[in-house]
Amino acid sequence: MKVRPVILCGGEGSRLWPKSKRKQPKQFIDFGGWTLFQKTLQRIKNPIFDYPIISTNLLYLKLIKKYLIKNGIKEYKIILEPYKKNTAAAILSSALINEIPFNQPIIYFPSDHLIDKNNKLYKSINLNKKNLNNENIFIFGTKPNSPSSQYGYFLTKKISQKVNKVVKFIEKPNTILAKKIIRKKGYWNSGILFARKDSIINNFDKYQSKILRLCIESIFKSKIHNNVFYLDQKSFKKIPEISFDYAILEKSKNINGIKLDIPWSDLGSWNEISNVFKKHKSKYFKKKNVFHRPWGKYTNLFNGKGFLIKELVINSNSSISLQKHKFRSEYWTVAAGKPKITINKKKFFIKENQTAFIPKGAIHRIENYFQKPVKIMEVQTGLILKESDITRYDDIYGRVK
Repeated sequence: MKVRPVILCGGEGSRLWPKSKRKQPKQFIDFGGWTLFQKTLQRIKNPIFDYPIISTNLLYLKLIKKYLIKNGIKEYKIILEPYKKNTAAAILSSALINEIPFNQPIIYFPSDHLIDKNNKLYKSINLNKKNLNNENIFIFGTKPNSPSSQYGYFLTKKISQKVNKVVKFIEKPNTILAKKIIRKKGYWNSGILFARKDSIINNFDKYQSKILRLCIESIFKSKIHNNVFYLDQKSFKKIPEISFDYAILEKSKNINGIKLDIPWSDLGSWNEISNVFKKHKSKYFKKKNVFHRPWGKYTNLFNGKGFLIKELVINSNSSISLQKHKFRSEYWTVAAGKPKITINKKKFFIKENQTAFIPKGAIHRIENYFQKPVKIMEVQTGLILKESDITRYDDIYGRVK
């Protein structure tokens, strides 16, 4: 039996646009001819998968259909949630439709993840498919490449030659704790779930019977039109807003971990996004977008909707002006060197891979006191992303008017 892919596609992008009214869902952001949702659709175009189920809401329906057509996916089902209820309701309601047999394996893919080496993922799915039963749930973990506080982790215990039981989940620890978890061979919780339909139902029946009852009711009373399930509003509104992690994973005794050593990110911060552009800089580089300044140069790598990604190079013993911006915020991630950063009254040094956030209106500066050039990946977000939006207060090159 083929594996049924369910794509969770209801996020609104609040982590990237925390104070903005014009949020862009992360899965639909154009990063230069590609989006995370598009890459998710490409990932499921493999012979091991059945046609997809997509869980989303009415706001994204037209856009999702557009991507399905563009990627040549003709067979699909879409589950439309009338209210935002987090991942527990999305995962269960997607599994309950009659099109999925009770013993069919289901894999849940968040629509906003960037995954390389998909062949390793496919191989792992095939290897673990035979270990599924009507009680257990497998969760994919990826090997951490840094002690990040942006992700959740899990620890496992080997219970057989092929199965690692999850013994503990740790939700977004601080950096010190994350280092300890990595030393204990903890893995990032990717949020990719693998289970049979009957196991999903049985676990909700055991731990979240109210959610199960209301989801069944919302499916039974749903209206179906052109492969789209419009879930019943009255029933769905009563469902508690809770994540699948809290509702099931942290309660069930039958959670197993699948460990993968593949490049993975959910691109949940501008730091991670800028690292993608740093890694693939040659793909985005254009000579006409390099601009020289007295302190060094900057290169515009990509101008997206509401954001601009640049690489700054600050020469030895050089400094940008002490300045502020009226219309934009900036995220600086150090790619090389050790710059001194000024943000209002704070002055500090940051190292490679560390990030500084410059709020709109903050007075700021980058200084390089060392022989090695400083390289910074800069992400600008805001309504106006032009060089004219600079008010200078001090400048060693005499550019203060």
